[in-house]
This record gives sequence, structure tokens and C-alpha cells, in this order.
Amino acid sequence: MEEGENLTLADLNQHLESIERLTKAREMLLSLREAAFPGAAVITGMPHAPGVKDKVGDLASEIADMDARISYLEAEVKASEATILPFIQSITDDQTRLIFRLRYLRGLRWKEVAAVIGGRNSEESVKMACYRYLGE
Repeated sequence: MEEGENLTLADLNQHLESIERLTKAREMLLSLREAAFPGAAVITGMPHAPGVKDKVGDLASEIADMDARISYLEAEVKASEATILPFIQSITDDQTRLIFRLRYLRGLRWKEVAAVIGGRNSEESVKMACYRYLGE
């Protein structure tokens, strides 16, 4: 897609899905790190059984893989954003531009967009403003 070209709802939703995949990957990485480093070992005074496990070592490859996945997804989001940002910046109506920024750059849900916009705006009204602008 060339810069300055009009975007479709499908283009914007694809970018939004990339943001959501990145968010989920970051959450998974946090879970992996928390599982690998659960805190100090419990000292019971009892001898350890054979086959002591190394949680950090066991999860190291998963953590490294998730780090690489996040780097890939960040690059994907950045490239997609480079196409979307000029389109959003070209929107002359301030409220409509803000709706697009909140939804498609920040990845907020429609309900959250409506809450930020305030006034009498509902989830449905901000969604319709977006779709009207796109001619959907």
C-alpha cells in the first residue's frame, strides 16, 4: 500500500490485530519470566530429592523464542503504523482523528474510545463515526 492511499476497514483491522498479537506475546513473556523466577527458594531443611529441576534453564528457550517473536511483531506493527499514521493525520476533523488514533494506533476497544472521547459518545457512536468516515 502506498503512502497517501486511502485505507479500508480491513487494512485498519489487520493493523489492530497485529497490535493485539504483540500485546498477547508480551503478556506471555511476562508469564514465562514469572514462572522462571518465582522468587526465593523455600528452605525447609530437608534434603532435595534426586532430579532437582532448574526452572530458569527449562524455560530459557521459551523465553528466548518469545523475545524473538516480540521483536518480529514490533517490527510488523511499526511498518504497518508507517502506512496508517499519514492516513490518520490527514483526517481534518479533530474528534474523528482522535477516534482513529485511539482505536488503530493505541489499540483501545470501542468502549474505551468512547470513554476517552467523553460527552454523550457511546461505543456505537464512535464506531459509526469511524465507519462513516471510511464510507463503510
